[in-house]
Amino acid sequence: MIISAFGFSVMGLLVKLASLRGFPVFEIIAARAGVSLILSYWDIKRSQVSAFGYNKKILFLRGFLGFLALLAVYTSLTLLPLAEATIIQYLHPLFTAILAWHFLNETISKNTMLCLLLAILGLLIIAQPQSLGAQKITTTAVLIALFGAVMSGGAYTTVRYLSRTEHPSVIILYFPLICLPSTIILGWQDFIMPVGSDWIILFLIGVFTQIGQIGLTRGIALVAAGKAVALSYIQVVFAAILGITVLGETLSLSTIIGSAFVISGLIVNHWSISKLDSLQR
Repeated sequence: MIISAFGFSVMGLLVKLASLRGFPVFEIIAARAGVSLILSYWDIKRSQVSAFGYNKKILFLRGFLGFLALLAVYTSLTLLPLAEATIIQYLHPLFTAILAWHFLNETISKNTMLCLLLAILGLLIIAQPQSLGAQKITTTAVLIALFGAVMSGGAYTTVRYLSRTEHPSVIILYFPLICLPSTIILGWQDFIMPVGSDWIILFLIGVFTQIGQIGLTRGIALVAAGKAVALSYIQVVFAAILGITVLGETLSLSTIIGSAFVISGLIVNHWSISKLDSLQR
């Protein structure tokens, strides 16, 4: 899960760089999906498994939820500083735990509800543009990032369900299978031709996405969904470091305090799940 977090952190940085060069969100998603489609199909052929899997309805749902999540996450990365966009997106372990409880009968505790309260409080602090030295953050940008977190939670819940019967690369394959045609249909009129190093950035977005996806899919397959995803909140730290060192962003006091509340909530959630797992053994 830590490898996954690092891969997604670098991906977020590259998405930010691509958006600063004028590339629209749909084109960035298409580039990512194209690379992911090739790498996933190659891995499926190497593993000699069926490319289209068994539970096609849930696989399609995984791809659709992933597309909605990615669209919201990438849009939020163009509207928010890297650290703020990442910390809001990292509310998804909470939504994963809640959805896995509802649909997969995985246990949810009172501590998860405490996590919800802490996360909401942290989100409200981060979203205050006029206080604590914060940069101006619009409500629309925060809501887009939050929608991405909810859709990510849904996608990760389907991954947990599918991991019982499907090969990890098949689960990953359905993501670009949905994303690539969707982005081409919806955004082809705004596409611009990459030049020079643009090609490298767009290609690496796909590569680091694949690293993140493989680590995430294998991690969720090994442990309960809420626990596995909670382990990856170290991405917030990676994002903050990359934002400061590469993009020259600064962490406002509101971001630091709000992030502390969100991460505290995730730690409470992770501790609760770990304790429950130990009692069930």
